[in-house]
Amino acid sequence: MTTGEMIFAYADRRDFDDADRGLIAALDPAIVRNDRGEVVWDNDAYTSFLTGDAAETVHPSLWRQSTLVAKQGLFEVTEGIYQVRGLDLSNISFVEGETGVIVIDPLISVETAAAALALYRANRGERPVTGVIYTHSHVDHFGGVKGVVTEEDVASGRVPIIAPEGFLEHAISENVYAGTAMARRAGYMYGAALPRGPQGQVGAGLGQTTSTGLVTLIKPTVDITETGQALTVDGVRMVFQLAPGTEAPAEMHFLFPDRRALCMAENATHTLHNLLTLRGAVVRDPHAWARYLTEAIELFAGQVDVVFASHHWPTWGADNVVEFLSLQRDLYAYLHDQTVRMINKGLTGIEIAELMQAQMPPELQKAWHTHGYYGSVSHNVKAIYQRYMGWYDGNPARLWQHPPQEAASRYVDFMGGADVVVEKASASADSGDLRWAAQVLDHVVFAEPDHKPARTLLADVLERLGFGVENGTWRNVYLSGAYELRQGNFGTPTETNAPDVLAELPPEMFFDALAVQVDGPKAWDLDLAVGWRFPDHGKSFRTTLRNGVFSYVQDGQGDVGLTATVPRSALPYLALGDLAKAKANGLALDGDTAVLQQLMGVLDPGDPNFNIIEP
Repeated sequence: MTTGEMIFAYADRRDFDDADRGLIAALDPAIVRNDRGEVVWDNDAYTSFLTGDAAETVHPSLWRQSTLVAKQGLFEVTEGIYQVRGLDLSNISFVEGETGVIVIDPLISVETAAAALALYRANRGERPVTGVIYTHSHVDHFGGVKGVVTEEDVASGRVPIIAPEGFLEHAISENVYAGTAMARRAGYMYGAALPRGPQGQVGAGLGQTTSTGLVTLIKPTVDITETGQALTVDGVRMVFQLAPGTEAPAEMHFLFPDRRALCMAENATHTLHNLLTLRGAVVRDPHAWARYLTEAIELFAGQVDVVFASHHWPTWGADNVVEFLSLQRDLYAYLHDQTVRMINKGLTGIEIAELMQAQMPPELQKAWHTHGYYGSVSHNVKAIYQRYMGWYDGNPARLWQHPPQEAASRYVDFMGGADVVVEKASASADSGDLRWAAQVLDHVVFAEPDHKPARTLLADVLERLGFGVENGTWRNVYLSGAYELRQGNFGTPTETNAPDVLAELPPEMFFDALAVQVDGPKAWDLDLAVGWRFPDHGKSFRTTLRNGVFSYVQDGQGDVGLTATVPRSALPYLALGDLAKAKANGLALDGDTAVLQQLMGVLDPGDPNFNIIEP
């Protein structure tokens, strides 16, 4: 985009008009606390400084996006549909029915969801919740469910919980299998430990940050299993479109035909989304993503006057809706198709990423909602390469490289020693070659973690990189690295491996979670067999631990040294390795209890405080 086009684009205030449209009331102060009085959400920390022109330490486009995303309050989308925005990373929506209100995506935390519902009720009346919809399987769309409804209401059938097929499996697996590593890296991605302000965290592009309250889960009672499936809840008609394998493995869109409103979950927002989030995840499929956006246009375009999503603000007007969805579709399709084209020319992911940033279509560059505030062209292209080709780029010299710390010591030795590298990196930084300075200083820090000049200079370089990028998550990652170089490891500020999530583990996933924790070498000489009964699931299993491999067979035959009966109430504590609490909550053991102790003794849980910026 040329300078002239940028000036014109910044003068375009349509997004600001749309983000303000329908405002009914804001939460004042926009601070949410838990039962102990601890702050779990503070939106005022952003609105206190996100005013006027961009600070010199923030990319003006990211400043613009953060200013828009920080707008909070209860907004009318269309008659009978309302959203509360700015009280968590995501939006919560309310659809009024004949007797109450249907809640869409109850945020991350119980506390923020309850605050949003209270704000809605203060302005729209004390309507009871008559239904809950999870649009997809990420925690910011279900974690606050017990802030809007009770398990008793759901169990009684008074309140259905509606979700796409496969929701529960994916909601649990993402937070259990590699959840420790994802949560630690998410601290960097969302800038959780950074101060809010022009020198620190200004937002994450998709939302400002994540709330830190209580995460809960109530399993769905109604599965959406096919596109075109219709449902009426509390007099509200809905028509669903399944979109699996897009932004989430289980995701869906849905039309409110009587309101001429379309919810697009998280597949069409006001940013280029992630194909591979920086916290880590399974690579998403941009080809399927684009295909489901095309299908949504074909299915619903003539019936829609407003499209809204689980993040950001709505788009109004039938023509605007089609243009918005079409550009979002073209964005993911272009990245996919052009990356694959260049893969077949022999280019690697890094090479394609550099080229692609200069080869985006003009119409996609001009639209604000296609900018990379959360995902980016660079790391999305590398994700597509990874999806098709894996980690190896085909060059045999890169097939068996040394791990980072071993490689770092050799690089530094080849380059003349740490002091020489720091001196040369300082010159590179002064000349503006920040990417190269960061790359070589990374070697020094990994070769000599206590080399203070290297740590100081790398922190300064990362900070300058953060101040210059448009992408909110890249900024947070750069500044979090700088923070840890200066202040030390801040660990994992938030925890999504919550008891409610663990309580919904099916036995098979519980066993899978145990298997990935077994310390293989420590377990080589063990030969254990355990019987398991799960009365709430009506299932029994026989597990074995041999050769460091933990395996399970349903209704397996053979001798066992111990039989464990695990009620649902005990499962979260057993999954966390707390035998005492598991027994206090109903775990019953019949046989040699030493067998279970041996099994638990070779488990090696993840470390939520592992190092990232240093070895």
